[in-house]
Parts: sequence; structure tokens; C-alpha cells
Amino acid sequence: MTAPVTVYVPCDSAALSVGADLVAAELEAAGRPIRVVRNGSRGMLWLEPLVEVVTDRGRIGYGPVEPERVGDLVAAGLLDGADHELCQGVVDQLPWLADQTRICFARVGITDPLSPEDYLAHGGMAGLRRALARSGGDVVAEVTESGLRGRGGAGFPAGIKWKTVADTPGPDKFVCCNADEGDSGTFADRMLMEGDPFTLVEGMTIAGYAVGAQEGYIYIRSEYPDAVRTMRKAIEIARAQGWLGGDVLGSGVRFDLHVRVGAGAYICGEETAMLESLEGKRGMVRAKPPIPAITGLFGKPTVVNNVLTLASVPAILADGAPAYQALGVERSRGTQVFQLAGNIARGGVFETAFGLSLRDLVERYGGATRTGRPIRAVQVGGPLGAYVPESGLDLPLEYEAFASAGAMLGHGGIVVFDDTVDMAAMARFAMEFCAEESCGKCTPCRVGAVRGVEVIDRIVAGEDPDGNLALLGDLCELMTDGSLCAMGGLTPMPVRSALLHFPDDFTARH
Repeated sequence: MTAPVTVYVPCDSAALSVGADLVAAELEAAGRPIRVVRNGSRGMLWLEPLVEVVTDRGRIGYGPVEPERVGDLVAAGLLDGADHELCQGVVDQLPWLADQTRICFARVGITDPLSPEDYLAHGGMAGLRRALARSGGDVVAEVTESGLRGRGGAGFPAGIKWKTVADTPGPDKFVCCNADEGDSGTFADRMLMEGDPFTLVEGMTIAGYAVGAQEGYIYIRSEYPDAVRTMRKAIEIARAQGWLGGDVLGSGVRFDLHVRVGAGAYICGEETAMLESLEGKRGMVRAKPPIPAITGLFGKPTVVNNVLTLASVPAILADGAPAYQALGVERSRGTQVFQLAGNIARGGVFETAFGLSLRDLVERYGGATRTGRPIRAVQVGGPLGAYVPESGLDLPLEYEAFASAGAMLGHGGIVVFDDTVDMAAMARFAMEFCAEESCGKCTPCRVGAVRGVEVIDRIVAGEDPDGNLALLGDLCELMTDGSLCAMGGLTPMPVRSALLHFPDDFTARH
């Protein structure tokens, strides 16, 4: 009997939204013995659903595959890796993937996300085993030496945060993963949780051991039902494997994980608002100090890291800090998972060492705009990130370079706009977004954003443009300096960048 052909069809939300389940069902009904494996997405979203067939030459990709075309594709030799107009060739050799340096996403799209055997066969648990063979202090030192910085937006050194928690006395400590991925143009957290959940489990367990915490929480936004389901199933499997629970990998170490689902508030991406929500309260920002590392969840010392930060940890422990430190530039070490969205020809995730230029990423890999029109602006770092004009795209993708240009990398979300965009409308949107999503605790953010919308409307309407532009500048300064958290403090960033680079959009119509 002929051995079944192994075919990979993604179960990632992006692939599901364009018919991946139907494609998988059509393949299973194709009449030949096949084994369908539901993997995560490779991150080339313009090719989804991407079907991969295992052959002697490697995994051959076909995409985008529509359900109604499966029969014709099978008849044309898809299951034998035959040539076809939808055939992309050997997937690992495609420039989009071959040019990446994948650490967080090393297994995403390659393995069955919920197969512990697959995870172990592809290097899983090596980092945790190495961590457990050392002291918690040594693990913290390794993470510090690697240069890993928080991938949630602020870029704070992860090792310093961990050391603060480890050095704070107390019987109860927590590790919290902030998976409330609410920035526009971001989807890396979701793709990692759906495509390789055990990496996050391993990273959080290492963090728990390092700082002396026995319990962790993953706070996932409600808009990610597939990620919630996958993470919960992964945690159940990890307990059954002895990767979580009262005796992690037979070490005597206790650590367990729980998933909690947010209720759709953008502000809960801010670490203290997330902690309030985890405690069952309304998501409102806390004043700092005290910092969460000392007084966090339920008043206990708490590590709060983003998904990509924690997903970097297993590789750092498995391969050593110097290997991670060798990637990147200056104070931006390791890799970042950039997410290309908006008016882009080839959208998706691209993980690379820091230092690549924004232009290379957007034009060379992203293929520039989907409309074919010239790029006018690129927003990096979510809805509160600066607008970078086309002339500024040679900016290297690293923290300090962006900071010196009045911008921020944030979570690595990149949204592209062509020359039809109205930048005054985009500046207004930033203020409107802040007014809508503010927790309301501090006046500069709560009231300032509402006034900001009104002032921009007056400028655009031609009412005393000089006076109102001066007023808008004062308002931005007040919000930046006076807001309790980054919500109000960063809202002026897109407004100021729009005013600086595209002033005619505000006043030229009069």
C-alpha cells in the first residue's frame, strides 16, 4: 500500500478567514491516501491558504489555494509536488523565508502546534532543561547578558525587570504574559500562540523558575478566540507531559499557567491596567511607583512581559546569551518580528535581526503598496506611533534610531499608506482613538484627546489656523508630559509627525 502523502494546511486565523478549513476538507476527500497536518501560518499572508506537500525535494508550497480549485490541483499532480501556476516551489527557499532570522518563529508553520512530539523534535524544552540545571540567579544573568528588551513597546531590558522581581522578598510571585495585542497592524502574538504555543509555555516557565514564581497568567484579547482555544489546549497537554505542574520535568519545581480573556479594552495592553483587569476590576491605569515588579498582581512581585519577549527566552537559554547578543545592532539585540499591514502588496510577518532599514522591509520584502501608487507614509508602532514619510524610510529598524527620529518601534507593527492618504484625517484619528480608548483616570488624556479632535477640526475648517496650530502644539506638550501612562503620553506622536511632515494637509485646502 502506498504511504500517505503528508500535506500541511494552516489552522491560523488568517488562513481560516480565507477558507483553509474548506481546503483541508477538500484535500481529505480527494481520493488518495493523505495525512493532513494543520500547522501555523508561515507568515506569507498574501499566499494563504498555503498548502504544503512533503516531497523528496522538501515541502512544496501552493497558494493561494481556493477550496473550489483543490480537485483540479490534485488532478494536476499537487500531491506529487508537480508544477502549476499556483506552485511556489520549495517553501524554505522562498526569499521571504530564506532571508529571515527566525528565533521566536523558528517552529511556526513547520510543526503541528499541539504536537508535543513535534515540539521536542524541533528543539523544544532544551532551554527549560538548561535553565533547570542552573540557579535562578544564573538564568536571570543569562537573560540580562543577552540584551533582550521588552517587545511590547517600551523596550525595557527584560533581565533588569526579572532581577527586580527575583530580588524582592515574598512567598508569592507571578509571571504575567501581556497578549492583549491591540495595536493596528499587529498580529505576531496571535500567530505565535496559534502556531507554536509551547514556546510561550516554555518561556513563561523559565521566567517563573528564574524569579521564584509558581503561577503565571496569559492575558489574551477577546478578539482572538482561536489563540485562546489553542493556548488552553497547549497548557492541558503541557501538564500531561510534565512540562507544567508540581514537578516540572522531574525537577521538583512547581509552576502552572492559566489563560484569562480580556474584554476588548485597548488600555489593558498597558501593564498596570492589565493587572487591574486580571484582578477582576475595571481596566484602569495605576500610578507608578510602585512598579509591578515590586507590587504587581494582587500586590505581589510580578514579571509582566509581552508574548514575543517570553518567546525569545527558550532560545536564549538553549543557545546561550552570546549567540543572541551577536544578532542586532547597538542596544537593540536579537530579533524583532515585524508585521507588515495596510496598503502593502505582500503583508505578513518578517522576523529579522535589528538593523534592516524600514525601506528594505517595506519595498523589497513587502513589495511596496498594493495599489501600485507611491508610498506617502508608514506608521510604525501602532496607532500611537509616528508617521514616517517616504523620504525617511532609510531609517534602520532599531530602538535608538527610531527614538532619535521622534518615532518608536513599539510592537513591530508597520502600516503602509499610499499617496491618497489624508494626513490631517490620520492625525484626527489618533486623537479620536485616544478619546475612545482612554481609561479616564487622568485629565490630560481623558480631556486632552477630546479637545485635540476639536482643535484639529477647527484647523482643517480654516478657523484661525495659526492660533489653533499653536494651541494644538501646547495640548500635545501637556498630554506628553502630564499623562499617567503611554496612552495619553504617546497620542501626540502621530499628530506631531503628521504636522511636521505633511503640514499642507492641514491648511492647504483653504
